[in-house]
Amino acid sequence: MSKFSSSTIVGVFVFLFIFSSFIPVAEAQKKILRKTRVLKKIIPKIGKKDKDAAKDAAKEESSTTAASETTETVKGRPPIIIIPGLIGSELVNKNTGEKVWFDLTRSKDDDLRLPVSPNILANHDNLVPRDILRKIQLIRLTPEIEIYQKLIDSLAANGYTEGKLDAPPENGYADTFYVFPYDWRLDNVENAQILLQKLDDLRSKLKSPNLKFNVVAHSMGGLIARYAEMYGKADLSAKTLRPTWKGASYFNNISLIATPNGGALTALDSLLNGFSLFGSGKINLPFVQNLTKYDLFTIPSIYQLLPPNGMVRAFDENLKPIRVDLYNPATWEKYGWTAYTNEEFPKKIENTTSEQAKAYFRAVLLRAKLFQAALDARPMTKNSVPIYYLGSECKPTINGMIIYKNAKDDKWETKFEADSFTKPDGTKVSKEELEKVLYSPGDGVVPKSSLVSSLLNAGKYRNPNSRLIKKDLTIACSEHNRLAGDEIIGKSLLNVLNLPFNMPNTKQSKSAISRRGTK
Repeated sequence: MSKFSSSTIVGVFVFLFIFSSFIPVAEAQKKILRKTRVLKKIIPKIGKKDKDAAKDAAKEESSTTAASETTETVKGRPPIIIIPGLIGSELVNKNTGEKVWFDLTRSKDDDLRLPVSPNILANHDNLVPRDILRKIQLIRLTPEIEIYQKLIDSLAANGYTEGKLDAPPENGYADTFYVFPYDWRLDNVENAQILLQKLDDLRSKLKSPNLKFNVVAHSMGGLIARYAEMYGKADLSAKTLRPTWKGASYFNNISLIATPNGGALTALDSLLNGFSLFGSGKINLPFVQNLTKYDLFTIPSIYQLLPPNGMVRAFDENLKPIRVDLYNPATWEKYGWTAYTNEEFPKKIENTTSEQAKAYFRAVLLRAKLFQAALDARPMTKNSVPIYYLGSECKPTINGMIIYKNAKDDKWETKFEADSFTKPDGTKVSKEELEKVLYSPGDGVVPKSSLVSSLLNAGKYRNPNSRLIKKDLTIACSEHNRLAGDEIIGKSLLNVLNLPFNMPNTKQSKSAISRRGTK
């Protein structure tokens, strides 16, 4: 596998479901402010009196709810599995123990690129997951940045004890939370299968073969949880899919925080442009470990975050909708999106021919298409596991793209940002016009429409045993990477997680465990 050269442009995914705003860059802040003004035009205005009344009511309800719901620590609650999002797990070299991710500097011996072959599930290297990212430090002597630490602290304050999946405590079947680190570069179905195997092993160690878990999944982690529940350990199939719910027996309920159930165009933006921690995919900082479009080319999970074809919002230079099939390699070749057609590709991905790259690309797009189709399939039978959706809608979020031919060189251009441009006929398209079609309410990474897409498709799942849970959807106002630690989101999570169940024992039958929730 090739190593990073001193000239490699490195970038973390625009789609980085965790780090997209960790580095406060002045230019990025200006863009956010500009987009926020645009969003005010998108979201219907609320009268001042109504707004103030709503705030007062929400504040009063929040205070009352918090006082009544979290005064006492509930005992006998189902164990929790925390599933982080994209790049939310540490990756280390299994032979040397060296931490490769997250480390701001590049490893001398490893990079984050996976091998390239049409056999997607066989494309592994020496990196393995060790822990979820709790805190990170970007620069020495500067304060650490909390990733999932706030969520962990909140659970600990509420009476939960952390256990290890491979070595659980004696009473780890209740009032215990576990973290599920995983190699976020790999195929999501593979990680769903690993998750269920880990839960099988945990059940065995706890001598509770029918134990059910509450899941708290952030971002891409939610897609892994959903697939595991819908299809169990089954692989993807090209046949017409219907959820079998073969994994439902593992779960008591599932909470999805900022999960892109309808995909996100920021994934495509990342695949085409890469992204730098310092504000631009074009900044060349050889000593910093980020990812370029050539690195992303080798990572299957990023393709599985693309929107399904029915949710792709693409427009021509006249801002008229056009159809774009993101899962057809011919589309990528037409618009100049393919990494392997770039003259730099042989230098960036060594020991890989153009034909090998094409074969891999066709295979990885097909699996991405099948993955999205599997998640989008309408169920024929009811889901017994309640699913709760938690997100944000106050941040302008990329939810469209402009595809047009550049008048100067007659080459296709793809725009995700609202920067004005000139059409081939000489007419200028303004920033304001572009903002109206490119941005939607969301958390800055995942549009709200993507978060709730599976909720609208498969129907709502409520827990009839709790008078405290009034909705399946909780909306706060926070950025994507901060939602897991958001106060409003945290209170909603505890409402769900604090529901007790009958304590398991070695002789407990499957029917003895409470099955909460109906469609």
